[in-house]
Amino acid sequence: MFHGIDTIILRVSDFQKSGAWFKEKLGLNPVYENPEMRLIVLDTGSVTSVTLWQTDEPIIINSKTASYPIFRTENAGQSRTELIQKGVKTTELITDSFVTYFQFFDPDGNVLEACQVHP
Repeated sequence: MFHGIDTIILRVSDFQKSGAWFKEKLGLNPVYENPEMRLIVLDTGSVTSVTLWQTDEPIIINSKTASYPIFRTENAGQSRTELIQKGVKTTELITDSFVTYFQFFDPDGNVLEACQVHP
């Protein structure tokens, strides 16, 4: 019936501003933009894209219950340091026997995560 996940939608207050942030801070390039629908699709380097879709509704984030994308990284510590140097708000690194990860936040407060899987 299904053949994978095509895109993950993040609701944002300004799709153009958010698109620029995702490109500058995360290196995600736009592959499609629709100003009439107020959305931009970003290439994540995998088959699943991220779609930034503008809403006029208030964006209310509850980090304890929010769904969020998890980006793969080879080195969570290095990725976190790079994001901090670019002015991105992050959580502390968390490491267990399987993974090292941290969360970070876009300008609207959407929760994002970066995860390194241990061999």
